[in-house]
Amino acid sequence: MSANKTKILLTGATGYVGGTVLERFLSRPDAHKFEFTVLVRDATKAEKFKTFGVNAVVGSHSDAPLMEALASEADAVIATADCDDLVAAKATLAGLKKKFEATGVKPIFINTSGTGVLAEDAKGMFASDLVYDDSDAAQIATLPETRIHRNVDLAITDADAEGYVKSYIVLPGIIWGLAKTRFVDAGIQHRQSMAIPMLVKFSLDRGSSGMVGAGKNLWPNVEIDEQADFYSILWDAIVANPTLGHGRSGYFFGAGGEGSFLQVAEKIGEVLFALGKVTNAEPTTFTQADLDKYFKGSAFFGTNARCRPTHSLSLGWKPVKGTKEMLESIRLEVEATVGL
Repeated sequence: MSANKTKILLTGATGYVGGTVLERFLSRPDAHKFEFTVLVRDATKAEKFKTFGVNAVVGSHSDAPLMEALASEADAVIATADCDDLVAAKATLAGLKKKFEATGVKPIFINTSGTGVLAEDAKGMFASDLVYDDSDAAQIATLPETRIHRNVDLAITDADAEGYVKSYIVLPGIIWGLAKTRFVDAGIQHRQSMAIPMLVKFSLDRGSSGMVGAGKNLWPNVEIDEQADFYSILWDAIVANPTLGHGRSGYFFGAGGEGSFLQVAEKIGEVLFALGKVTNAEPTTFTQADLDKYFKGSAFFGTNARCRPTHSLSLGWKPVKGTKEMLESIRLEVEATVGL
């Protein structure tokens, strides 16, 4: 790392997670010690980022040469963009390898994956007994390469094993809550997440809320600000503890609570009914036609993805908001989605 400032490349800065993570770092007491560079497609947004003291490059994550060049200049990369973009991940790793070869110091790669990698098919009909623990590297190693996100995760941990980068993979559950940052206020960051607003939109279109099967399947959830806090806590742990587990031992689940998709569907139905947007508050099972129309035929929202964030908690992360608070937040999500 440079003697004066730590140069960090952050991808996904206009996104719900990335913008909130950037806000956290810029709000730290030692923010002056960081030099952030972000990659954005929109030149207007790039100029706005610069007004906040953030270097902004106009371009795309799919531009491999650009990603490699930017990563080669960074002491660390925090990736919060598309976690299934293998091209971007490999380009980032190529750049970080160049950085290592030039300096002899292993750069840091914090990648955002997701608990979707844990998904076990249940078609919404049962809650699985299988619970993954992020402190159990051997258990995580059993995840098949065919799982969603897994190919990118493995490319990154393989690079760590090769010895030219220290990798840390953050796997949030369903992230909820409205983002509240200077970037949202400036109109350059997404305010909402994907999962719950998506279900709200589909519920409005079909005239009732819904779930796959009986909605008994379980997923972790985490509030956006608490998840963003974790990245800052992880950074401090990496800097303070050279022996902190990384690579295949560097997985960190983001989970403040755990809930069923039936609970989510019931709350969405309740709120939409109260607002006069549907005529029945009770959720109904998605038909195959619904799955084809809204989910490209996939029953992914009927999977189980259970986990314990033991490794994350061991760093001093203390999420206090869980499923109760997540369900209570759905009214704000609905209002934001329908424009109230």
